[in-house]
Amino acid sequence: MNNYPQASRILLAIDCIIFGFDGKDIKLLLIKRNFEPEKGKWSLMGGFLNADEDLSDGAARILYNLTGLKNIYVEQLETYGKINRDPAERTVSVVFFALIQIEDHDSDAVKSHNASWITLENRPSLIFDHEDMVCKAIEHLKYKAALHPIGFELLPELFTIPQLQKLYEAIYNIPLDRRNFSRKLLSTGLLIDTGSKNSNSTTKKATLYKLDEVRYKEKFHSFWNFMPDSMKQS
Repeated sequence: MNNYPQASRILLAIDCIIFGFDGKDIKLLLIKRNFEPEKGKWSLMGGFLNADEDLSDGAARILYNLTGLKNIYVEQLETYGKINRDPAERTVSVVFFALIQIEDHDSDAVKSHNASWITLENRPSLIFDHEDMVCKAIEHLKYKAALHPIGFELLPELFTIPQLQKLYEAIYNIPLDRRNFSRKLLSTGLLIDTGSKNSNSTTKKATLYKLDEVRYKEKFHSFWNFMPDSMKQS
């Protein structure tokens, strides 16, 4: 601060919105705070940026501490900086949202942070402006999932088209036509038929697919048109 003696002290926080899919519902990973301010209330997982790290590194650190996962889908969403957003001290928050496979996370790490997976419709009241952050992230997830194949980040390595359809129905909270959805997905060339059938669910005759990782990375930013046009309004 010696070079900027007149600058005010403002803390820079990172808040992470973590989405998962349990095969039926989209869920949020939220923590019940055991510290002040707002002890005993629900919030997003967050922390302060260290002086020696970039924003993306700070987000990766926070996400790893909570989930035990690295190299997951993370996207910077927005910055929140209203003067009185944090009653303890002037704090600006940079928000990231992440998509993870629920079965892969470190359950012990989640328990140690007093965190729980909660469905979107059953989420509790959140502290500060965290509810605004979540609402923004949900709308962004809907927009991105319609145009880009980010939904695959929420699925296990092997999946069926009915499982993928359930995921998109959970994201948009609408029923989808099975034939049209299947046709659109198969036309992308993103799916590799493993030649196996699903033996762990009611859809035992459904073919198991896996994601073509090379095509996924090469074509991620292409516009795939997974959903009807009416669903792509943010």
